[in-house]
Amino acid sequence: MNMKRTIFSLAIAATTLLSCSAPQPSQELALRYHTPATTWEETLPLGNGRIGMMPDGAIHTEHILLNDITMWSGSEDPEALNPEAINYLPEIRELLLAGSNLEAQKMMYDHFRCGGEGSAFGNGKDAPYGSFQMLGDMHITYSYPEGDTVSNYERTLSLNDAVATTQFSMGNTTYTREYLASHANDLLAVRISADKKQSVSFGVTLNRAERAAVSVEENTIRMEGQLNDGHDGDKGVRFLTEMTIVNNGGRITSSDSSLTVSEADEVLILLSTSTDMVDKEYLTTVDHLLAEAKGRSYRQLKKDHTTAYREKFDRVELNLGTQDNTTSTSQRLTDFQTSDDPAFAALYFQYGRYLMISGTNENSMPLNLQGLWANQVQTPWNGDYHLNINLQMNYWPAEVCNLAELHKPLIDFTQSLVPSGEATAATFYGAEGWVAHMMTNPWRFTAPGEHASWGATNTGGAWLCEHLWEHYAFTQDKAYLESIYPTLTGAARFFLSSMIREPNNGWLVTAPSSSPENAFYLPGSRDAVYVCMGPTMDVQIIRELFTNTLTAAEILAVEDETTAAIEEALTSLPPMQISEEGYLQEWLVDYEEQDPRHRHVSHLYGLHPSNQISPITTPELAEAARNTLNRRGDEGTGWSRAWKVNFWARLHDGNRAYKLLKSLLQPTGGSEIKMNSGAGTYPNLFCAHPPFQIDGNFGGTAGIAEMLLQSQDGYIHLLPALPDNWADGDFKGLRVRGGAEVDVAWKNKKVVALTLKAKKSGTFRLKVPAYASAVQMNRKDLLNENGFVSLTMDEGETASLNMINE
Repeated sequence: MNMKRTIFSLAIAATTLLSCSAPQPSQELALRYHTPATTWEETLPLGNGRIGMMPDGAIHTEHILLNDITMWSGSEDPEALNPEAINYLPEIRELLLAGSNLEAQKMMYDHFRCGGEGSAFGNGKDAPYGSFQMLGDMHITYSYPEGDTVSNYERTLSLNDAVATTQFSMGNTTYTREYLASHANDLLAVRISADKKQSVSFGVTLNRAERAAVSVEENTIRMEGQLNDGHDGDKGVRFLTEMTIVNNGGRITSSDSSLTVSEADEVLILLSTSTDMVDKEYLTTVDHLLAEAKGRSYRQLKKDHTTAYREKFDRVELNLGTQDNTTSTSQRLTDFQTSDDPAFAALYFQYGRYLMISGTNENSMPLNLQGLWANQVQTPWNGDYHLNINLQMNYWPAEVCNLAELHKPLIDFTQSLVPSGEATAATFYGAEGWVAHMMTNPWRFTAPGEHASWGATNTGGAWLCEHLWEHYAFTQDKAYLESIYPTLTGAARFFLSSMIREPNNGWLVTAPSSSPENAFYLPGSRDAVYVCMGPTMDVQIIRELFTNTLTAAEILAVEDETTAAIEEALTSLPPMQISEEGYLQEWLVDYEEQDPRHRHVSHLYGLHPSNQISPITTPELAEAARNTLNRRGDEGTGWSRAWKVNFWARLHDGNRAYKLLKSLLQPTGGSEIKMNSGAGTYPNLFCAHPPFQIDGNFGGTAGIAEMLLQSQDGYIHLLPALPDNWADGDFKGLRVRGGAEVDVAWKNKKVVALTLKAKKSGTFRLKVPAYASAVQMNRKDLLNENGFVSLTMDEGETASLNMINE
């Protein structure tokens, strides 16, 4: 046994951290408001990964908006495959090779696009493409026996328990409403009570703006319908919602469309809903879940729900100071712009984890642009899956924030795209393998979009493959790697069989393609051009895909024609190029951008989420990335600001990352679609594109994690981008690649103690901070090899380490 292993074995029993750095007990984490919501962006989101609701907490007539992640109109569209497109591909490529990008772009608009209506330019509700939609509305109209003077109003959302509460006094009576989307019993519950008997009276309705029929039977309201399949047919998604009342005291009466409760002591509203998108027995499911819940007390329902939810939520803690549990969240959001409140950043971080746990589950659909929550039947951009960053950003926190199983819906969805992607590859490109372009939906749309400015990007599926690989990198699950390997190789085979050689250097490039949604000018022209060959982002994504596929092949002992072709192609991919002005080029040619401050920063994919640019391993490229970000500016849409938090964290600039976090958390309002103004964060901490788009929440949470812990370069890097005003703190439960969990405590910006928990057997390299003279376990120094220490651990082992600081 070597010395390092001996020292480690002695240290396994050491569990005492420095007393000054002991992690604090779990804090109360809550969103808090002192008035009812007046806009949807002030309401509080609840969900169990499949269904959800958003109550506004109104005193007299409360609106609770209902959601189901499978409420999608549309259906499969056989016209999406355009068999004529491939006839124009050779000419498009010849035009690109000749530098006639504008003419190539015009030809793509006319001919090289999906058939049919495509996404209907974001108005797909009644088209085959479809749209994610709200489920419906619950309205509760309350009656009070003691006047209408209200005092002590408070509305909260507990992140610890995933329970929302509305409480206030009227006269001498205190009223309390609790809301939960059960993670255990898979239905929605609203408990309405008062501290005086016979004080609960209200009427309740269920309705939907279109395509729903409502009926009432005894103490149950039933709403059912079918969404448009886009073909004037009967293949649309069918849904059923049932709401029943369990009352303690009082009486219930009904009309054709409502239920009325009079003078009850307490009432429990239970709502069960489902569709036939993924549950062909949805009618039975709705009845079964409702009947099962009626047999339990609210106390038991809440206990089971909280236990199931906390199993995930409690895996991670982040303490940056004491939480303010008095000031309203909207005021804290405003104050955050002018004063330091590190604990508010920790609350926002945990809110992102809450939204992921509430927005999806292991057997659900992926989080879409709205996550799970929508307030319209025609959601912005159809509420679909955008593959040029937005869907992927939704899942950036999954692994590092210890919610790996919630990556499963995206992984499963990616693999389900393969058959459609194979048809698209063959039909449009005459290529092997599979491809997905810029957007998709539950109907597995993979064709080029109808607008070349965004629809030409053909690396959407390859970007999804990065998530397939990341799940392996964090879990080290070889059986899982075997299951995804064909999807990786299929994506690689598409590029092997579709890339062409550009004439100047003989590099292999995609053609046609685009750098997502950004345009450039050709010399001597002011016409906006999007269509190009080999944009930098494509090259970075393909290089990563090829590299990950080869690494997987090595692990799985695979060596065949595909791996040989990948090895050869890798040598012909273009390098990343630095312009004469020092920024990273976005295109093969250093074109003039139409908008140098564009919201997309696609050519920095290699910095984040990939690891091809690093201040340590590629300092020149890192400096070019820094220049690019300075040139792009700190503004942009909400999700763009979130991405920039991650960029600056990867550049190890904690103060600049924190500045971008403040920019992301800039208070805003309004729900109009805007590209160049109004970005930030709504009062309920939803991210504003605007309008609401949930990717910025997840990007912000991932960015905070990147500031605290990184592992993309083959070692564990502690506090790589810690801002000055987070001088003291601790976290527990964040995960690193290789299969370990990490707990860290720091004081005066210096790590004083950490714990490493091996979830898989392996050797873990730890970067020793420059200020540390030694890393100790059980009061013995670990061998420091050029600034790194290594620990070889068995699965399930835990090591507690102390930093000896100079």
